This record gives sequence, C-alpha cells and structure tokens, in this order.
Amino acid sequence: MRISRGFHRVWTYMCGAPGTYVWLGILFVTTVAVHQMSPEFEEQFLRQRSTNIHELSNNPVRVLIASAMWMDGGHWLPYAVLYSVFHAPAERWLGTARWLAVCVAAHVLATLISEGALLLAIRHGVAPHSAVNTLDVGVSYALAGVIAILTYRIAAPWRYPYLALVLAFYGLPMFSSPTFTDFGHFISVVIGLACYPLVRGRGKARNPKETVAAPRG
Repeated sequence: MRISRGFHRVWTYMCGAPGTYVWLGILFVTTVAVHQMSPEFEEQFLRQRSTNIHELSNNPVRVLIASAMWMDGGHWLPYAVLYSVFHAPAERWLGTARWLAVCVAAHVLATLISEGALLLAIRHGVAPHSAVNTLDVGVSYALAGVIAILTYRIAAPWRYPYLALVLAFYGLPMFSSPTFTDFGHFISVVIGLACYPLVRGRGKARNPKETVAAPRG
C-alpha cells in the first residue's frame, strides 16, 4: 500500500511537469541510440546536430532544435536528477508555456551570443578556424537559465545565498580557464534572471526547503 501511494505521488509530481519529463524521455531514447553508435560515427552524427558556427550558418533552426535533444557523453542519469530538482519545480511553478519560454530563450540566445563571440575570436586570430566545426550539443544552457529563474521562487533572505551560489558556480570558470561554453553558461544565467517578467503572478516565494537546493553540478 505504501509502495502504491509512493508511485502515485511520483506520478502526480511528473504529471505536474509534463514538458520536463517528455524532454527527459526523449533524451533517454537519444542517449540509448548514441550508445549503439561507433565512436567515429557518433562524432560525425552529433557534429551535424551541433550548434557550431558552420551548422548555424546553414541550418540554424534545425540544429537549435536538434542540439537540445542529444547529449555528448551519454550520461543520462545525472540529468534525470537535475531535471527533477530544477526543471520540474520550475515548470510546476511557472506553467509549461512560461517554463518552455525560459528554456528556449536561454538555449537559443546563449548559443547565438557565445557562437557570435567565438566567430569574432576566429576572425581576430584568437581562436583557430577549426572551431567553426566544434562539437556542441546538449541541454546545459536551458538548465542554467532555469536554475537562475528559480531564484525568484525562493523567499528572502534565502534567495540571496542561492543567487550567490549560482553566480559563483557559473561565473568562477570565467576567471580560471574560460571557454566559450563557460561564457554561454554565464549568459544563460543572465538570461534566466532577465526572465523575471514571466514570474509575476505565479505565487509567493517559498522557503528553499520547500523548493530546490543550490546547484552542485
């Protein structure tokens, strides 16, 4: 009976965040597919779905969508945890449409800004020309944006330590050995915070014990 109630609660929670778990299901299928590929074919296959400069110049809409459906490295379980800890609470709070708007804004804008910065670096000789074909797929920009917007879900004064942790987690790499992906992650956080208008009218802020924990990776 307890097991049945537990499954019911889990199912109810998942039904409250359909977009999160449909997306997670797609990632599970694509991750299994990647594991069936040879390393050489996998690299070529994912590169064609990467949001690198070459693919964005030729098929921007296709790769912006496709890149969010595949993960480089094939580790699905950590993302299942992260989606449940961050995406699901955000979708349940904002509603599917607003949550999706944050995800799309973070994923698309951070990609375009970071790849634009990379293009400038190539033109000025700071980055090699081969970087136009770099392998760049994944869902981390959308995740960073959602982690950032959850700042507004946490009541003061807990909101400020949470925000400090988020900024430190995504900002510190910018001062150690920065990459254009690190830059994209930080831009995603800024975009998530800039989505504040979407949180208006979505209920009162809560104590962090009732929402999410600070990000750890």
